[in-house]
Amino acid sequence: MVLKRKECIAMLLAGGQGSRLTVLTEKTAKPAVEFGGKYRIIDFPLSNCVNSGIDTVGILTQYQPLELNAYIGNGQSWGLNRNFGGVHILPPYAKSKSSEWYKGTANAVYQNINFIDIYDPEYVLILSGDHIYTMDYSKMLEQHKALGSDVTIAVFDVPIEEASRFGIMNCDSDKRIVEFEEKPKHPRSTLASMGIYIFNWSVLRDYLIADEKDPASSNDFGKNIIPKLLDDGKSLHAYSFEGYWKDVGTIGSLWEANMDTLGEKPVLDLRRGGKIYARNYAMPCTYVSSRAKIENSFIAEGCSVYGNVSDSVISGGVVIEEGVEIRNCFIMSNTVIKKGSVVKYAIIGEKCVIGDYSKIGEQPEVYHSDDWGIAVVGNERTLKNGTTLLPDKAL
Repeated sequence: MVLKRKECIAMLLAGGQGSRLTVLTEKTAKPAVEFGGKYRIIDFPLSNCVNSGIDTVGILTQYQPLELNAYIGNGQSWGLNRNFGGVHILPPYAKSKSSEWYKGTANAVYQNINFIDIYDPEYVLILSGDHIYTMDYSKMLEQHKALGSDVTIAVFDVPIEEASRFGIMNCDSDKRIVEFEEKPKHPRSTLASMGIYIFNWSVLRDYLIADEKDPASSNDFGKNIIPKLLDDGKSLHAYSFEGYWKDVGTIGSLWEANMDTLGEKPVLDLRRGGKIYARNYAMPCTYVSSRAKIENSFIAEGCSVYGNVSDSVISGGVVIEEGVEIRNCFIMSNTVIKKGSVVKYAIIGEKCVIGDYSKIGEQPEVYHSDDWGIAVVGNERTLKNGTTLLPDKAL
């Protein structure tokens, strides 16, 4: 029974395993991974929804959902605690005849058709839970309606040398999508799909049902639903996004995105654009010793800093003891870096203890190797004194 129709609701895909984030997602869903010193990745699409006037969001969870579920709570931190609408956690659930895990992005939404039907929306916004960006979806919806589209796909202009990593949209002069290529070897366009879609619900509903009946389908939006819509001559248009956007599904991209928040004129300026809401707990003021030295870094509340920090993002409740040197790192909340340790070009997870005089990571100009990369320590690790962790390695 529909109590009141919503014009547009959002379905946020947050069930992926996040295996490319290695030890950081062993017990944590990828959207719940910390970011920027005071946020988690899921804060960005959720805040975008609120800032865009979308007050009904279904979060489709599956892999290691406990921390994410606890973090979202009733949605109050994002203003999404509503009597009708608001935020809803939607895991796979038992049905009268069968139950199954989400088989793909399209199947995840298919399994929640009844949830969507409660609100009888005219439009459904499909989002990914592992991207960092600020975007006003209402502008995308305005274009969708103005062009009379069945589907609108947000696209981001990428360098031609990177286009093979993405789903690429080939469009005509009227923004109409004429071809979709999944990770083409020889791309003819640089318009990469951002995994953000607006569908007319009446259209999407029929295609989800038909896709579920196809035993050969991967039940995926990019591989199945979008190509089928194109084959059937439906009206698909691209919406060009020109702000900051990064898929933080890898260790390198997560590190880069955090580094992009630093500097006098950061590439990712979290002080501008729509406000990013988060569920932050009250913490005491940060203490910085007179012997400490901090340069071009973000230090969140509740920290105690006695060592040297440069070009780094430090989350709340972190303790940095005397003699510690931290450079070009992302340190997650409530971690302790003990005396004399050197941590460079690394990501350290939540609630870790790095033992005395440990050496984590290295600068690329010092460590000469083809496999140089970011060193990673997973959540809740305790490393013994004198531990060494080389670049591109994880503990």
